Amino acid sequence: MRGVWPVDDVRAAETALMARLPNGALMQRAATGLAVHCGQILGRVYGASVVLLVGSGSNGGDALYAGAWLARRGAWVSAVLIDPERAHAAGLAALRAAGGRAVSAKDGPAVIDGADLVVDGILGIGGRGGLRGDAVALAEIAEDRVTVAVDLPSGVDADTGEVGESAVRADTTVTFGALKPGLVSGGGAQRAGEVRLVDIGLEPELAAARTFVLEQHDVAALLPVPGASDDKYTRGVVGVVAGSPAYEGAGVLATGAAVHGGAGMVRYLGRAPGVVRARYPDVVVHEDTRPHEVRVQAWVVGPGLGTDDAAMALLTDALRTDRPVIVDADGITLVARSPEIVRGRSAPTVLTPHDREFARLAGDVGPDRIGAARRAADDLGATVLLKGNATVVAEPHGRAFVNPTGTPWLGTAGSGDVLSGLIGSLLAGGLEAPLAAAVGAYVHGVAGQIAGSGGPASATDVLDSLRAAWLSIEG
Repeated sequence: MRGVWPVDDVRAAETALMARLPNGALMQRAATGLAVHCGQILGRVYGASVVLLVGSGSNGGDALYAGAWLARRGAWVSAVLIDPERAHAAGLAALRAAGGRAVSAKDGPAVIDGADLVVDGILGIGGRGGLRGDAVALAEIAEDRVTVAVDLPSGVDADTGEVGESAVRADTTVTFGALKPGLVSGGGAQRAGEVRLVDIGLEPELAAARTFVLEQHDVAALLPVPGASDDKYTRGVVGVVAGSPAYEGAGVLATGAAVHGGAGMVRYLGRAPGVVRARYPDVVVHEDTRPHEVRVQAWVVGPGLGTDDAAMALLTDALRTDRPVIVDADGITLVARSPEIVRGRSAPTVLTPHDREFARLAGDVGPDRIGAARRAADDLGATVLLKGNATVVAEPHGRAFVNPTGTPWLGTAGSGDVLSGLIGSLLAGGLEAPLAAAVGAYVHGVAGQIAGSGGPASATDVLDSLRAAWLSIEG
């Protein structure tokens, strides 16, 4: 599990560490790590053409020192100085001493055109807003070359992932000391490309992390695996309240994901019993039954359920039980009408909105997706899973998790129904709500990647890929 830290925490840790190190040592660590990764990406350093886009301050200094390292190993290195008067003097001197050269911004397009690698050292983690002036055109030209961003793509907000009007699009970002929110969420995650973390000794100085990215080994350790003495009841029983005559498929998808999510038994109380019974003979179908009348370890409520009085009655009945409840789709619409039905619950609640549903629950998401999910979780007293290109899970007044798996093919009708059934099954299997949501998002993302590996994927394809995703994660 990898921690993610806001800029203020990173700055404080850097200050504490620099106080114990010789002057410039921390920058040298960062620059060396950057240069090594640049060398790996190039494959062959000797004779390669490398262009540095150099802004003012430490970020430009990191790029210049890395350029000097590459130049000493035979690369042709040119530094395009965005603001020559404010370029890092010592780094520039090191580059020139190693045989590199510096050119002005007006000469930048010509040197970028022949580059094997472009290094973005324009703005660092303290940068705000998009690129300005000459940097805008240089960033646009660099999009045609292999680009490595120094610590963060220039034009991306390190704390939120907000992308300015103009920003660098990197193939790889080499970040120093700690992951930053802007690298893993929002538009910044898309601009960062592959993120590589360089250890510069910062972690002992960092405050305790509150945001995390799950890794494969974390998820593998959390997936429920039955023991020799387990039976269908000890593995967990999940109840599904989904589907209606108008949306029978939602009931099928949510129920199917619950079946393949690790729980020992699935009970169905939705409004499309016939089609669920026909598709899944191993599911216990209850007709004309309320949730409080059935014993389960967790509930899934909402996909395709409808938003009429009958649907509201089923939702409120489930929320009045002492069991965890995951609320999705139509259930989110009903909660948005009466948020008091989830506030103050003694049992865990998981809400899984996409951006438009979130807006009805808690206002516009805005550029800070992690902050928005935290805000809604704190207000509603529920774990909030905010769907998106990097899904965010936030628990009330606590941790947040950013999901690293997935594919744009998951943006298809019914995909969320699969996710909710999967999370419900994990809840029934004993995972606490935030981890059930985060693990569910991870598995769902891998299933989407498998389903979409050959082209467009449907929600049914994602459902059918859950078993392969599970096995892939377990390794």
